[in-house]
Amino acid sequence: MSAASCSEQQAPKPEDKMCMKHDKPLELFCKTDQTFVCMLCTYSDHKTHDAVPLKEEYEGKKAELGKTEAEIQEMIQKRRLKIQEIKQSVDLSEEAADREKAEGVQVFTALKESVERSLNELIETIEEKQRTTEKQAEDFIKELEQEISELKKRSSEVEKLSHSADHLHLLQNFPFLKAAPPTKDWTEVSVHPPSYKGTVVRAVAQLDEMLSKQMTKLLEAELKRVQQYAVDVTLDPDTAHRKLILSDDGKQVYDSDVEKDLPEKSERFLVYTNVLGKQSFSSGRFYFEVQVKGKTKWNLGVARESVDRKVLMELKPEKGYWAILLTNGNEYFACNNPLVDLSLKSPPQKVGVFVDYEEGLVSFYDVDAAALIYSFTGCSFTEKLYPYFGPCVNDRGKNSAPLIICPVNQTE
Repeated sequence: MSAASCSEQQAPKPEDKMCMKHDKPLELFCKTDQTFVCMLCTYSDHKTHDAVPLKEEYEGKKAELGKTEAEIQEMIQKRRLKIQEIKQSVDLSEEAADREKAEGVQVFTALKESVERSLNELIETIEEKQRTTEKQAEDFIKELEQEISELKKRSSEVEKLSHSADHLHLLQNFPFLKAAPPTKDWTEVSVHPPSYKGTVVRAVAQLDEMLSKQMTKLLEAELKRVQQYAVDVTLDPDTAHRKLILSDDGKQVYDSDVEKDLPEKSERFLVYTNVLGKQSFSSGRFYFEVQVKGKTKWNLGVARESVDRKVLMELKPEKGYWAILLTNGNEYFACNNPLVDLSLKSPPQKVGVFVDYEEGLVSFYDVDAAALIYSFTGCSFTEKLYPYFGPCVNDRGKNSAPLIICPVNQTE
């Protein structure tokens, strides 16, 4: 028999083999010992074992393999889809990077041109003053040289007359030559160097005004972008301090100065009049806005899930809070370590809070002024984040205005 014909022969099936002990076909499969057996084996060595017909076990295992193959193919497909998703994310990231670079080049090119234009205008202003000074000096010198020429001419005539032997000629011309020719009184005349005091300062001030306008445009555009990540936030009554009053829709909160009889919960703030949002975030970006109008004290931002709600808290990132606050009616701080004094041009009436979880960024905006208040950068988030609200104590009605979660209306 040739090698080719041998290779084409099918391998013998188990049922075609014989039991070495009983010389019977191996028609059954012992699931207990995972081996082929004959019928007589089930009455001896495999009496208490689970033995099934070989074909039945074969079909079952074949079905299981088919199911396994389908599961593997599904896993492969999921991973292929994940590869596509990752590639799409990279493409989107590249597009976003290109847009950001193009915008950056455009902005900085405009800034560079503005700076160069301002510098040229400054130099032109200084040089124009210098040209005016030089022109004035030239005019004075020209006038003085003209007078010198006239005086030299008169001097020559006087000298000539003084040496004249003609008595009659001298006496006749003496009255005319005795008097000096008409000239200007140069005693008080001088060329004053121009004052350049404040020239550079004014130029820089104008440039600063221009940069400020450009910055305002950039911030307006940035605020528009982050507002696209607006989420619907509501207050979680299970976390609210007993003195807090929450509106029925979960959008407003203020301190009542009176503790309510509420059940003790592990989530509830015990010491400070704080409350968290119901919604949590552990990836991506989110944004919400809070009206702070009419309040003399408040603090707000985001907090990680594990913050201790039963003790005196420290508003700082190390303790799980990324927040800003108002105290004493007009003192604003970023709750970093140490506190950062915020010199705001005007008190914000509505504060926007933006979080980029993966980027480790928490930014606060004055919504009406489209101004950036403060940013926490390089944060490391490892657990869920919750919107955090601190309306602070009522202070006998002085701070009774509520914090209000507002719908986000994108700036035009």
